[in-house]
Amino acid sequence: MGLSEIYTSGKQRQNRGHFANIVKIAKADQKITPEEESLLYQTAKNLNLSLTSFQRIVENPEKFPINPPGNSEERITRLYSLSKMILADGEVATEEIKLLQKITIGLGFSTKNIEKVCENAIGLVAQNTDLDTFIVEIKKINRSKE
Repeated sequence: MGLSEIYTSGKQRQNRGHFANIVKIAKADQKITPEEESLLYQTAKNLNLSLTSFQRIVENPEKFPINPPGNSEERITRLYSLSKMILADGEVATEEIKLLQKITIGLGFSTKNIEKVCENAIGLVAQNTDLDTFIVEIKKINRSKE
């Protein structure tokens, strides 16, 4: 572990872990399309990741743990970003859905309704639902199956 890792804040670790999950989804079908690459750059910028961090994470996303946020709205926001990556290239691959389900469990969602949560998340993003509506709808799904 390098010196910079020792002084990395919890939020920075969460952002790196989240970005690594997005990269994993982009790579799930064994290729990163130009649309996915564009979304990766945009997401890295939004998460304030340096170019060095970006490159390290893209090269080996498995090295970065999930580090889920503490509250449900932030977790749902992460699900929104992950779902956007699945749809970035216009194709929804089975590998991407399976990986999304695993990551969503790692974010702290219940295993009881993970398929429904992920299916609806992808559907909402496909309909260009805004983040606020997405959060409301995912909360409804989560409450209905608990």
